[in-house]
Amino acid sequence: MTPRTLSPASHSAIPHASLRALRAALVRDMGDGFAAVLQESGYAGGEAVFAAFREWCEQAGRSAPEAMSYADFQQAAARFFADGGWGSVAMTPIGDAAVALDSADWAEADPSAAMPYPSCYYSAGMLSDFFGRVADGTLGCIEVECRSNGAERCRFLLTSAEVVTHVYTRLTEGVGYQEALQELA
Repeated sequence: MTPRTLSPASHSAIPHASLRALRAALVRDMGDGFAAVLQESGYAGGEAVFAAFREWCEQAGRSAPEAMSYADFQQAAARFFADGGWGSVAMTPIGDAAVALDSADWAEADPSAAMPYPSCYYSAGMLSDFFGRVADGTLGCIEVECRSNGAERCRFLLTSAEVVTHVYTRLTEGVGYQEALQELA
């Protein structure tokens, strides 16, 4: 394993406990408005996380992220997030509509939070920006399973903004995300 150095001007580590405490404080003080704040913050940080990934790839002798095959990129990103303390990651295509990013130990999740719905909003914003930097177009991200609301894993869907809107709308109507994705097939 190659040690990773991060530019202090663009990226610093945030302890997991701080991220969880921030979410708890925002929930307490803002109610449901907390989600947009965390998602915007995560999205704003995506560029620095991607820059750290690019640097990590260079230090490990890998190709630039944009030049990697899909399989190599997937493997490198999973290793980067694990090495960076975010958690173990597996990525799986779900039909033609989305790629699922799954983690049984995702850093933002807090199983003791007892949230009523998936709530790793910082991560959703960050992952949207991060993976959007190598996608052919704008990429959306929605968390559909979360350890913070009792699931065994966190599952993020990486997909187009239109699919995110469709899945979100159907979730609010009581339809599961798998069924919502099948409706698009």
